[in-house]
This record gives sequence, structure tokens and C-alpha cells, in this order.
Amino acid sequence: MIPALAPASPKVAGHLTVGASTGYMTADHGDWPALLEQAVATSTLAVELSALSEHELPSLVELLEDGQVLPFLFVSVHAPTKGRRLSEPDLVTILGRLATRVDAIVVHPDTIENPRAYRPLGSALVLENMDARKATGRTAAELDDLFAALPAAGLCFDVPHAASIDPTLAVAREILDRHGARLRHVHLSSLDAGCHHRPLTAADEERFAELLDRCRDVPWILEAPLADR
Repeated sequence: MIPALAPASPKVAGHLTVGASTGYMTADHGDWPALLEQAVATSTLAVELSALSEHELPSLVELLEDGQVLPFLFVSVHAPTKGRRLSEPDLVTILGRLATRVDAIVVHPDTIENPRAYRPLGSALVLENMDARKATGRTAAELDDLFAALPAAGLCFDVPHAASIDPTLAVAREILDRHGARLRHVHLSSLDAGCHHRPLTAADEERFAELLDRCRDVPWILEAPLADR
């Protein structure tokens, strides 16, 4: 049980490995010491360090290369999705410097131009299923070709993204049925009408329970703070 999470969600707090994404800590983006402090306050079991804007990536690489020991059992990095200026080969080269320093590097399928360019990341590469705003990477079928081109890649299963595609959760079940063997970690939150991450509601926690039961062996990363209920 993670005491910091228990008042808001005993079910989530009771999972073996839960942590926070720094992506939702918008006031401190780029200030990695402040972001780490907030992440540790949630859990020391897992963290996702999110360089969602490309300009945040150099300082994250510096942080991870300076030899500092982070107090987490599981560390993932979220690759940039905004403000992309680097060529794809240059981006992969930079991400490759982290491949042996973290447990996973999360990449959005809709940002990939040439899947084979990401092969140097090997098993550190993790593809995240997309939400209803995106043009690809949303379903098991749309992920098939990417995984065929990137056989060592893993899956980051974003539960609310899948629910935004199909509220019956049939799409979510099919992603786990077809690609669950690649599962490396979970993204967990609720979404608003614009598919923006919001604190997990009690209703969504119950709705997602069946899917989460299939993901007990991997870390769950919160993409929004848990609100008191």
C-alpha cells in the first residue's frame, strides 16, 4: 500500500508498483529537481520523466547521464511529442544515450515517420496506444505494422486512450489480446471531452478494473494527480 495514494484511491495504492508522470506537473516543466521532488512525494516505486516538448530533452539527458542515483525501482522517459525540430535519426541518437539508463522510452506512434529508424533503441522502446484525436496507433490493428517493424519494442498501454476510441472497451481488450505479451507499463487517468488527462474518477476506476487486472505485473503510471474523493 502506498500511503500517499491511499486516501484518494485504495485500489490504485494497493498495486505493487505505482508512480507519477512528470508530464502533468506543468508548473515545473524543465526543472527536474522540482519534478523529482513531486514524483517522490507520490511514490518511490516508479516514475515517468516526460520531455514532452523537445526543448526539455537536453536537460533530461544531462540529468540521467550525470550519475545521480534516482530513488525509483522503475524509470521511464517519455520522448518529445511537441516542438519537434530534430531529424528523426538525430532524435533516436539522443534517445539511444538513455536506452541503458532507463527501463523504457515511450514514443507516440503518430510521431514516427520511419519505424526502422527506432530499431537502435531495441527493447527500451515502448509504443503507446493513441487516443481518438490521433490518426494512427489507436487500435491493435494500427499497432501491428509498427510492432512488425520493431520486433523488440514493448507496449505502454494507455487505458483511457483506448476507452476514448471505444467506450465499450472492446478496443482496449483487443490491444491486450494481441499485444499484451509486449506490455511494459500502464498509463492511468481519466480523460475530459478533449482527451486531456484528468484525475482518475471512481467511476473510471471501476470501469477499468477488468483491464487493470490484466496488467498486474507491470508498473502503473498516473498521468494526473489522484484527487481526494
